Amino acid sequence: MDIEANRKARKYTRKELIGRMLWAACSPLFRYSPRLMWGWRRFLLRSFGAKVGKKVNIMPTVKVFIPWQFEIGDWSCIGFDALIYNLGEIKIGENVTVSQRAHLCAGTHDFRDPAMPLIRSTITVHDGVWICADAFVGPNVEIHKNAIVGAGAVLLRHVENDVIVGGNPAKPIGKR
Repeated sequence: MDIEANRKARKYTRKELIGRMLWAACSPLFRYSPRLMWGWRRFLLRSFGAKVGKKVNIMPTVKVFIPWQFEIGDWSCIGFDALIYNLGEIKIGENVTVSQRAHLCAGTHDFRDPAMPLIRSTITVHDGVWICADAFVGPNVEIHKNAIVGAGAVLLRHVENDVIVGGNPAKPIGKR
């Protein structure tokens, strides 16, 4: 593993670095806002380029890494301590629930390359999906309409419409 080469590699543009620094400086305004200030957190995310639908509820302890690479549809919600690690784009549809401590991870590294360069991936979550507590959704995953990702599941593959997955690695366990 070439750690030195990885650290020297330019992973972000100058504009992205400035945006991330500004977001980091403003993130206490998000994190320490009272629980019921849903509109304030929607406003902050939109101010940094996120596409946030109507009546979206995001808990103050949710961590969104790069707001301008985040989209969430109307009437969706994200529970406390959820991690939206959106090095790549994360799109969440309408009427989606992302429960507490879920982790959506849209970034990884190419372990085949000794320098382990950053890979920015995407995650797409379609309408009506429920991602249960403590679930992990990995890079390049698409979760189709009305699917459920069970509590504590580790999801590394696509999920079709109305399918319930659970376990590690997540496998189909039922239909909705």
